[in-house]
Amino acid sequence: QVQLVESGGGLVQPGGSLRLSCAASGIMVSMSGMGWYRQAPGKQRELVATISFGGDTYYVESVKGRATISRDNAKNAVYLQMNSLKPEDTAVYYCRTDFRGRTYWGQGTQVTVSS
Repeated sequence: QVQLVESGGGLVQPGGSLRLSCAASGIMVSMSGMGWYRQAPGKQRELVATISFGGDTYYVESVKGRATISRDNAKNAVYLQMNSLKPEDTAVYYCRTDFRGRTYWGQGTQVTVSS
């Protein structure tokens, strides 16, 4: 059974940083494409960043230069480092993977950027 558990969210001031974690079970992150998405109140869930099986990364324009997606194969986890946070980064952040034809999501972690 695939499970994804996010953590690391919280309240941070504009300009601050957070590192989000996604602990995976039932899959090997080293063999899987993984993604971070976010959903702000009243808005659709949107892609933030992905890391492929081969380690290639992709970022949406709004976070380029401020976000880094990475993985730790030994811990079977994926991370999203977010710097220079802005109020518009406020959202619930979700981890996602696709495995054997199914899409799996974590429960999400809230990130609030406010002074």
